[in-house]
Amino acid sequence: MKIGVLGLQGAVSEHLSATKRAMDSLGIRGEVRWVSHRDHIDGLDGLILPGGESTTIGRLMATTGLLQEIKDAVEKGLPILGTCAGLILMAKEGDKHVERTKQPLLRVMDIKIIRNAFGRQRESFEVDIPIRGLKGKPFRAVFIRAPAIERLWGGAESLAELEGRTVAAKQGRMLAFCFHPELTEDTRIHEWFLELCKG
Repeated sequence: MKIGVLGLQGAVSEHLSATKRAMDSLGIRGEVRWVSHRDHIDGLDGLILPGGESTTIGRLMATTGLLQEIKDAVEKGLPILGTCAGLILMAKEGDKHVERTKQPLLRVMDIKIIRNAFGRQRESFEVDIPIRGLKGKPFRAVFIRAPAIERLWGGAESLAELEGRTVAAKQGRMLAFCFHPELTEDTRIHEWFLELCKG
């Protein structure tokens, strides 16, 4: 199995490490690859879009040709996992800031997002959240300048809510989370994604 982590900006190494640990936990033999060029998409069984600065990542994706390459791959069935900024990039609709700045988006998931829905960096927090479809105890979610999902339609389904807002969603072989699962020792979300990639 070959899993890529988009490596243009953001929490790349943390996702590489979490994915390797998830593979070990599941007994999966595979490699986790740093993706920074459009040619790196070929042969992947899944792709992770990390947290970071979504405007920067989106613009770098557009200038490198990765935006269209990833969009085409997802439309052909490539599973993707997006966390925080990665979730923003997956959305079909952004908030006023996204539209005003013409931030490039993949527009592959039937969701509308709100950037910084839970405050700025200094207002970061952790909370235990039950996630539908995730076995075991609630997940310890780390929120850092986190977005929220304002609206879902079509094939997108809500997996978790916080303060009346959706913070996790699934659509087909796409998983999206407003928080940072890679910043915990809990690999269940990465394991879930690997199972989707196997399927």
